[in-house]
Amino acid sequence: MSVMVARKKVVRKWEKLPGRNTFCCDGRIMMARQKGIFYLTLFLILGTCALFFAFECRYLAVQLSPAIPVFAAVLFLFAMATLLRTSFSDPGVIPRALPDEAAFIEMEIEATNGTVPQGQRPPPRIKNFQINNQIVKLKYCYTCKIFRPPRASHCSICDNCVERFDHHCPWVGNCVGKRNYRYFYLFILSLSLLTIYIFTFNIVYVALKSLKIGFLNTLKETPGTYPSMSLTVLTVLEVLICFFTLWSVVGLTGFHTFLVALNQTTNEDIKGSWTGKNRVQNPYSHGNIVKNCCEVLCGPLPPSVLDRRGILQQEESTAQEGSCPRGPGTQEPPATQGPGQAQEGHSVLCPQVPAPSMSDTEMPEEKQRTPGELPVPSADAGRAEH
Repeated sequence: MSVMVARKKVVRKWEKLPGRNTFCCDGRIMMARQKGIFYLTLFLILGTCALFFAFECRYLAVQLSPAIPVFAAVLFLFAMATLLRTSFSDPGVIPRALPDEAAFIEMEIEATNGTVPQGQRPPPRIKNFQINNQIVKLKYCYTCKIFRPPRASHCSICDNCVERFDHHCPWVGNCVGKRNYRYFYLFILSLSLLTIYIFTFNIVYVALKSLKIGFLNTLKETPGTYPSMSLTVLTVLEVLICFFTLWSVVGLTGFHTFLVALNQTTNEDIKGSWTGKNRVQNPYSHGNIVKNCCEVLCGPLPPSVLDRRGILQQEESTAQEGSCPRGPGTQEPPATQGPGQAQEGHSVLCPQVPAPSMSDTEMPEEKQRTPGELPVPSADAGRAEH
């Protein structure tokens, strides 16, 4: 006998989310699919700091102060924590419209725009929204089937609409939006301080060595054991990495500090949303640098609207084999039995064989009786008893 048993398989919502994102740790970590440059970022930070702690810090802690490696460790841990928080979090992805919601929005658009004559281009799908006495346009996203909220934009790399979209940063392997912008800013700020710190004390290390044995003799030291190997090869490598990193990271930090002071995003700055020909003022700015910084960096962090670890239940059927006794006249069901005949096939496999009986119409004439009449023994049966 084959019995169909229905089992429920637990499926998380992150497994069915559209877009081009990758998820780890059962949906707790969310990143972009292109993560190669993010691994390069980790390698440069970890490699440079490892060399600094292994060689220069040991010498500087003895010659100058033991607080030098302590402060470097604090900067390093803070930079790594903010980097991972930026890379592994939801930047503010807006869920796409469900089929019913998309159909309803299409009906609203058709009712608003009316019937467009054939051959003419339909009007743009835009809604006007007022913020601080300023008209802001809400654009329709043809991929997500929604009218994007103010300051939201569709990321072509992750294929998602992101709330308060700033930019997609390959160095952190994620979009930068409303939910992780403050961590991104703190990351580049702490990384700038860490880079300046390591670069400065590398120069101090070379200067201290030069005062003892001279600059030329310092450069002529043969690579070998500590500290000559760190000075001739590793220190020069650290100085080069920090030097080229300074220009990009410190410049990027200054640019985002300017944007935070104006309560503006990189996307708005590139498009010239508030500095174009129309000279439209930024409706999101409070007109005060302190208030803008507090809103961007210290304001309440909204929760994720994706519900990545929510549960979707799907039924899955599995077959279990069994057996039942069969009577001598039982036949096997045909092999081509359809799924709709499962109940009928079950009765064939386990038949109930009734005892042979005859209806009243099939009984002999002398044995027929009316309902409720008691059976009367025949005369032959009485003679047999005597």
